[in-house]
Amino acid sequence: MMNRRMILKRVGQMLVLESILLMLPLIVSIIYREWSCVTSFSATIGVTAALGLLIVLFIKPANEVIYAREGFAIVASSWVFLSLFGALPFFISGEIPNYIDAVFETVSGFTTTGATLVADVEAMSHGMLFWRSFTHWIGGMGVLVLIMAIVPTDSGRSMHIMRAEMAGPVIGKLVPKIKDTAKILYILYLALTVLEFIFLLAGGMPLYDSAVHSLGTAGTGGFGIKADSFGSYSPYLQWVVIVFMYLFSLNFNLYYMLILKKFIPVIKNTELIVYTAVVFISTVIITCSIYPIYNDAHDSIRHSLFQVLSISSTSGFSSADFNTWPSIAKAVLFILMFIGGCAGSTAGGLKMIRVMLLSKTVRRDIGHMLHPRSVSAVKLDGKTVDQNTIQSVSAYFALYVFLIMTTFFFISFEPFDLETNFSAAVSCVNNVGPGFSIVGPMGSYAGYSDISTIVLTFAMLFGRLEIYPLLLALSPRSWFTRSNKRKFGKAN
Repeated sequence: MMNRRMILKRVGQMLVLESILLMLPLIVSIIYREWSCVTSFSATIGVTAALGLLIVLFIKPANEVIYAREGFAIVASSWVFLSLFGALPFFISGEIPNYIDAVFETVSGFTTTGATLVADVEAMSHGMLFWRSFTHWIGGMGVLVLIMAIVPTDSGRSMHIMRAEMAGPVIGKLVPKIKDTAKILYILYLALTVLEFIFLLAGGMPLYDSAVHSLGTAGTGGFGIKADSFGSYSPYLQWVVIVFMYLFSLNFNLYYMLILKKFIPVIKNTELIVYTAVVFISTVIITCSIYPIYNDAHDSIRHSLFQVLSISSTSGFSSADFNTWPSIAKAVLFILMFIGGCAGSTAGGLKMIRVMLLSKTVRRDIGHMLHPRSVSAVKLDGKTVDQNTIQSVSAYFALYVFLIMTTFFFISFEPFDLETNFSAAVSCVNNVGPGFSIVGPMGSYAGYSDISTIVLTFAMLFGRLEIYPLLLALSPRSWFTRSNKRKFGKAN
């Protein structure tokens, strides 16, 4: 049977951590004297901390061994409760009066999607805007990875949690202990965030704006504080964000290798090379297509590169309304929505490494059809990819397409055009944020009904957790059948 007590204890730890993290937007609200927000955050902190502490103190599991099934359940349950309680400040303050809408906004934040139901974002308080962007930063690397980094645990038993929460088909340890791996990831994550904050301040961006946008870029989320997102900021500030959107869309393992001075493996990393090439080619195509609009080479390159990296990194910021761009430019951006960034980054999407493995598998299968007796292996970075990984990627892709189609079907009852609904489904599943037409960069998801809002909320969660954790957590068999411990085993 599923170790429910141990799962509940981990959820309790997550609630306690969330109550501590909520103190930052509380402090922001106090600084700006937004007393209704102070009340909202204080009430949420009290309720969340009380419930979390009760669970942690009084729930005593017989053992805390984490098998694959428990790892998936912990991640899925924690993210759901994280969002349900994280939505309370928006709802209690009345800034998002519908609780379903508040949950959507919170899930959009934690999953680093950046899709919003707020029609007038500039009317929101400083505290709530900070909390929106801070949810990006929390969810970017993963709240449970953060818990592993700061809470004393048996690190050998936590690998299944990291595999369930981190993005990519294969998750490995940087160092022997998983706790130390989590610490390294968060140190790198924090360092890059602070570095961007400094560069934004140096460009004349106000302190508050710099903090909010650094958090949003780090999580590749995209919640802005202005109606035009990044359109009214200077070219310098846009270039800073361009650089960091690229950096945060890369595999964080590469940064650790650079620290260890292993430069050759980084330079020769196939995923890095292919992702950079895709960004470059996409930028060239879009630059050529929008040049007649801006009639300026610098502006055309800047806007095209900004949007290419915003969409491919799934950050969701915008420097211009790409809804008005030529069809070829929008087509390129639409394709990038599916691809996303690199595995092991804070970006969403299918991930470049999966696209590469799928294309290599198709090429191998075509070769085998032409030469039935030939034996060839799928290789990546000079290493043979095992068949289990290839099968896992193929199965994930099938579920991924099914999820998009299902989401699109259920929201198609809305009275919107096909471009709006389909791009909304693709955007939410891939955690991109903006779509096209009504849900474009200057629009919002405010027109959707409560039912469609719930569907899109689950689509974002499925996309961020890469389907399996939430799918297995929703399956009765996961909770009411005996686990095969020989099959799942303990993480080493």
